[in-house]
Amino acid sequence: MTEIGLWTIAGKSADRAAIVDADGRTVTYGELAAEADRIGRGLQDLGLTPGDTVAVLLPNGADMLAAFFAALQTGLYLVPMNWHLTGPEIAYILRDSGARAFVAHERFAAAAVPAADEAGVPEEGRFAVGQTPGFRPLAGLGAGGSGRPRSRTAGALMVYTSGTSGRPKGVRRPLTGGDPDDVPAASTWFFGLFGLRPFDDHVHLCGSPLYHTAVMNFAVISIQLGHTVVVMDHWDSQEALRLVERHRVTHSHLVPTQFARLLALPGEVRTAYDLSSMRVMIHGAAPCPAHVKRQMLDWWGPVVVEYYAASEGGGTLITADEWRARPGSVGRAWPGSKIRVLDADGTDAPAGRPGQVYLQMGDAGFEYHRDPEKTRESWRAGMFTVGDIGYLDDEGYLYLCDRKSDVIISGGVNVYPAEVEGELAGHPAVADVAVFGIPHDEWGEQIKAVVQPEPGVRAGAELTAELLEYLAGRLAGFKLPRSIDYVDQLPRDPNGKLYKRLLRDPYWAGRERAI
Repeated sequence: MTEIGLWTIAGKSADRAAIVDADGRTVTYGELAAEADRIGRGLQDLGLTPGDTVAVLLPNGADMLAAFFAALQTGLYLVPMNWHLTGPEIAYILRDSGARAFVAHERFAAAAVPAADEAGVPEEGRFAVGQTPGFRPLAGLGAGGSGRPRSRTAGALMVYTSGTSGRPKGVRRPLTGGDPDDVPAASTWFFGLFGLRPFDDHVHLCGSPLYHTAVMNFAVISIQLGHTVVVMDHWDSQEALRLVERHRVTHSHLVPTQFARLLALPGEVRTAYDLSSMRVMIHGAAPCPAHVKRQMLDWWGPVVVEYYAASEGGGTLITADEWRARPGSVGRAWPGSKIRVLDADGTDAPAGRPGQVYLQMGDAGFEYHRDPEKTRESWRAGMFTVGDIGYLDDEGYLYLCDRKSDVIISGGVNVYPAEVEGELAGHPAVADVAVFGIPHDEWGEQIKAVVQPEPGVRAGAELTAELLEYLAGRLAGFKLPRSIDYVDQLPRDPNGKLYKRLLRDPYWAGRERAI
């Protein structure tokens, strides 16, 4: 088998393109390895040792990936932070993770500086790309030495959950003690699920923020397998199509929001680019409305492959043909993974009956950093749950209903918001939608919908009547929203995750939900 891994490839093919950065600059494998070595040396000179944490607040680009590989080879946990967070939210993660070093970009200085102060990050541990008050230039970290860090052992990502309910928690895995030059077999196995092999002229397009687990993993594994990674600073649908054509992109990882934005392009724009190089367009991270998935399959064809997984591990996969035969499914457990749907008493739910989804990936384990109670509540019989509700069919295909925390209990009956959202999203006047429960004295909860209309659509009573009439032919009466509000923009992060609590919490102020 061809030798793989960043440093191995850099030693044999230093001029091979590793990254095409957002500004169009090409970073070679040799240059990326040298940057990772420099940063790694500098972190060791600061006194960081295996098991310590370095936090980064960086945009997509070579600096973020170099920081990852620096941590990977020095036994450190790398905590990539969402740059949409406020100063206090960043400070919480810095404190909770125990970060001994903090690397930020100058564009996020307004939040990074007070966060570092509040969290007590030592001055000698603050570094910046660009000019940031109180932060030293990242380019100077480790600049006085040369070669690889003096001792090397494998580090890991510690990604904080999105915090859609409550404060985010870091997913922390035990360090393996392995050689960072060795690419884990799980990496080649995982990419193999999608038909992606080492080298083979593969080019990966990274169009989502690297602070997300899946996005970072796809970019890092691509580099480890000798693929070039084309990085977008932010998502632009037409630019994504241009980059696919320009760099002959073979694979990417998208979310349904990006699908919707691609489909919204004028027909003449969508057909103006040569997309024939694409071998697999992988999507996950959020439920995909059926009508959006069908349109993407009609446009892109069988290269559209879906998976379901969690930062914590385990997952399912479904091909385009399988999905057409079982619309709405997220697939069957991939090799080495197990999926069970359990009732409240811990027994397996019969096929077709919703329960809590539990996953297992080999003997892999993890804990939520500094939250033993959340860790304990997430595990049952050697499997873990992230709170999703779903069901299995007779052939073991998984269908997701919703998150447990989002299920509406109205009059003792469970209503799954995702089902209502999926139907509403099919109406041509609806650009985006969120459905959740609000307090009701008699029923416990009442169904509320919040709709973001398509541009040019007038919100009001007439649209509400039209939407409710549309739903009446598609959903049982007990699932229909009792009221619809309208907003200009729903609160989503760049990866498409909806912060539903920002919409729901005001209705529950001073009251307690049953789940």
